[in-house]
Amino acid sequence: MGVNPRRWLPRSLLGRMLLLTLLAILAAQTLSSVIWLSQLRATQLEGLVTTARSLAHSMSASVRYFRSLPVAYRPLVLDQLRSMGGTRFVVSLNDRPLQMQLLPPTPRKQAVTEAVAEVLHQSLGNAADISVTFVSPDDLRIFNGGLKLDELPRSWAHYALTLEPVNPPVLVTQIQLAPGEWLYIASLLPEPYTSLEEPVLPTQQLWFILLTTAFLLLFIGLLVHLQSRPLKRLARTARHMSLGAEVEPVAEGGGREVVEVARAFNAMRERISRYLTERSQLFSAISHDLRTPITRLRLRVELLDDESLQTKFGRDLDDLELLVKGALQCVKDTDIHENIEPVDLNHLLHCLVEPYLAPAGNGSVTLDGEACAAYPGKPLALRRCIGNLIDNALKYGRNAHLHIEDDGAAFVLHVDDEGPGVPEQRLEQVFEPHFRLAGQQQGYGLGLGIARNIAHSHGGEVSLRNLREGGLRVTLRLPRTPE
Repeated sequence: MGVNPRRWLPRSLLGRMLLLTLLAILAAQTLSSVIWLSQLRATQLEGLVTTARSLAHSMSASVRYFRSLPVAYRPLVLDQLRSMGGTRFVVSLNDRPLQMQLLPPTPRKQAVTEAVAEVLHQSLGNAADISVTFVSPDDLRIFNGGLKLDELPRSWAHYALTLEPVNPPVLVTQIQLAPGEWLYIASLLPEPYTSLEEPVLPTQQLWFILLTTAFLLLFIGLLVHLQSRPLKRLARTARHMSLGAEVEPVAEGGGREVVEVARAFNAMRERISRYLTERSQLFSAISHDLRTPITRLRLRVELLDDESLQTKFGRDLDDLELLVKGALQCVKDTDIHENIEPVDLNHLLHCLVEPYLAPAGNGSVTLDGEACAAYPGKPLALRRCIGNLIDNALKYGRNAHLHIEDDGAAFVLHVDDEGPGVPEQRLEQVFEPHFRLAGQQQGYGLGLGIARNIAHSHGGEVSLRNLREGGLRVTLRLPRTPE
């Protein structure tokens, strides 16, 4: 079963703008950091190769110097170098190349060794036997006897080959001067290439990204909050208006688009108010104009001598009066002028089901669950809406079983009956005025339509569903927040 990604999106405009801004900032900062870091690494690699070449030229000069010395003077010069200390290289003469545990190769180490070997071969000849490697200070060997760095006097090598607490790798170059005579040169690369590590994003850069992201989110959040305040006022006014309350025109403020929306809403509010007033006047006139001639016709029918004709006229007048009452009831029951106030739904339901709380049998009602808080709505309208649903279940399904679900976001009431249900193709048709599945049933066929209209006026919905085990489920959903 797949997860809907929209479930994880914030529902508010502010939350979505902040999320999109954060994603855009992270994407831009990540891309710029990757480009900057790649350029930094390329620049450092170029500088590293240049430094390695310079170091190799110094090595080749040392090699040429030792080659120029008489053989008997070479050990004497080495002793003097070790006694002075502080030189850039640690140099020794061995009778063979020393074997040491090498460090794993990396692109930077390989670039250095290749650059050093290339310069030395150019200076000393391609036939020269040269070994260029990187060794850890702990695995470094200096003389033929395989002495470790810690076993030597500190003035001999420590100042040249240690850099505590980093302990960088040591570049070991071994060059054959003659058969059985190998010049050993150990050295460190100068700063900032001592460690040979790939550069990572500096801490200062990370702090810069975090601070700029925080300031941008704060600025965007403040901007969206200021722009969304008129929209929140508009939504609150629209909700009150949908419940039939008298509302003042919305203040036209904010951005140009928000001002246009508020202006259009105010024009719509004025048209709807004028329409409702005209509709109320129209139906009041219809009620007055129709009842008077119907009453006058009834009086004239009673004066007829023919009883059979009198009965026929009376039946026609009863049908006409029934149609008029049904139409007026449809309008009046869905246009209830009440103030919006907190409604205790638990008390309302208790009052509605109390007359039917009896042992199981025809005409009984059960109630399960309770509302977690009062609901802001019209008390009489909600009472008529829920009462119609219960009456409908008792009329067509014998018993009614009520179940409440209230999670704080919406109040949901399920009304289940034990009747035959409704054909799937007519689940929406039963909400139409004067529609009845069975022609012999009493009533105007307005109950479900009135209930749905009242639910719509509260921003909710009434829906139908046939139960698998038999019967019909009518669900009333009333959102506690505007949707």
